[in-house]
Amino acid sequence: QVQLVESGGGLVQPGGSLGLSCVASGSISRLNVMGWYRQAPGKQRELVATITSGGSTNYADSIKGRFTISRDGFKNTVYLQMNTLKPEDTAVYYCNVYGRLRTGSLFDSWGQGTQVTVSS
Repeated sequence: QVQLVESGGGLVQPGGSLGLSCVASGSISRLNVMGWYRQAPGKQRELVATITSGGSTNYADSIKGRFTISRDGFKNTVYLQMNTLKPEDTAVYYCNVYGRLRTGSLFDSWGQGTQVTVSS
């Protein structure tokens, strides 16, 4: 129904940068919230950042000042620019999109995840 395609994950050295993108496709009427979550080994999935259709953002304290979330409404795409990466940022990053379909029903979709590894 609504599919998310993530890209941009990979291996980067501490202090480096990496950019993630997530493209939503389907019969979408509105994307209310788009965001990124991550899950490290042995830990629960946690919020990284979200952005609403109005442009309001929310960041986890652990990444404030280092990561930037943005969106392109015309392309149904959400981005996560990650700078000054730390080893503790290593995790599988998941894209999440919440919104409404053209049928009027709500949806909450998750991407399959993309691995981000920060290591020297």
